Order: sequence, then structure tokens, then C-alpha cells
Amino acid sequence: MRSENLSVRFGSTDALSDVSVSVSAGEFVAVVGASGSGKSTLLQCLAGIVRPTSGAVFADGQRMDAWSDRVRSEWRLANIGLVFQFGDLLPELSLFDNVRLPLLLAGYDKRETAQRARPLLDRLGIAAVADRRPGQVSGGQLQRAAVARALVHSPPVVLADEPTGALDTTTGQLVLEALLDAAREQGSAVVLVTHEARLSSFCDREITLQDGSILTPVTL
Repeated sequence: MRSENLSVRFGSTDALSDVSVSVSAGEFVAVVGASGSGKSTLLQCLAGIVRPTSGAVFADGQRMDAWSDRVRSEWRLANIGLVFQFGDLLPELSLFDNVRLPLLLAGYDKRETAQRARPLLDRLGIAAVADRRPGQVSGGQLQRAAVARALVHSPPVVLADEPTGALDTTTGQLVLEALLDAAREQGSAVVLVTHEARLSSFCDREITLQDGSILTPVTL
């Protein structure tokens, strides 16, 4: 997945300016920067949620930002695991049903969805609350369920926005290890937005955004 000369403007504000990035299969990339630097906007462009003002986003060798909303949505469902900053689970479903939802939408039978969802719930330490609804669990448990939902269908691309922001060190490590395995064992291209230097140190490389642009290191 890659972007070329990506720019996004909201009204008179430039959220991104001339950003070109590329992430390969099996690569774990951290996107870092101060609040308001454009990190979340970049992730949403790569996911096909936000259409750029100019520039392009490519997926599977095709220009994704030129696709219709329906085609982008269908491609995103099949190919991207998304972790939003605040989880965004469906409140009427249990954590278990939220996690297996991408598989159900893709046509998997209920038995197979359970076989794939329950080990992830257990690995992330939330199996004991899997039958509860989002309003009945903590913010940290919600966030781990969102990570499980993003990984359950083994997507080729995983985009995670501050996935450990609501977690303590121990549960944050569980999430980090799950994301690392997605890259190392499944070959997913993983992009992690984070403020935590500890997390970015595990990544293959780091992209720093400042005021909507990539900050290029100065070579002395």
C-alpha cells in the first residue's frame, strides 16, 4: 500500500501536505508526531475513508481513491483490519459478536467464526467478558476487542490508531505482540499510529509527521 503526494484540506486547514509513504507486506511501520500533525488523517486516507484533496492512494496496484464509495467500502472490509482510537464497537452486540463480525459479513459460517474469534479473545485477555456488550466492560477491554476484530480475518493490511492508548503496560504488550505477529507470521502490512516511544521502538521503521508533512531527518 502506498500514497503519492497526498494532500488533504479541511476548509482552510491543511491536514496533510504532499505526503508519500509506502508500506510493504510483512512490514511494521510506526507513524509518530504531535497531536494535530495529521497521523489519523493519513491512516484514514490509507483506509479509503477520507478521499484526498490531491495526490493518490494505491492498493493492489490500483488507485484506490478513484474508486466509488461502495467499491472502497467492499475492498476495505475484505482487506483492511482497522483499529480506531476509541474502539467503535457496535453497542448492541457482545464483544464476541463484534469480533467475528468481519467474518460473518464475508460469508463464513458461525462455527468457523467462533473458531477464529475465541483464540484471539483469549490471547488478548478478554475471553471472560466476551459475552458482555460494550457498555458493560472497561475502555481497555473495548480497545482489545477492537484489535481482535481487526485481526480476526487475517487482513493483508492492518491500520491501528493509538491501539494501546487506553491500556496499561501489561495489556498494551499483549496488543503489541498480536500486531507484531500479524506482520511477522501472517505477512500483513501494519501501520501503527502511536505517541509511545516504547512501541515505535519495536517497529521496522518510523515516519514522523509535523504539521501535516513528513519530517525529513537532517544529515550532518
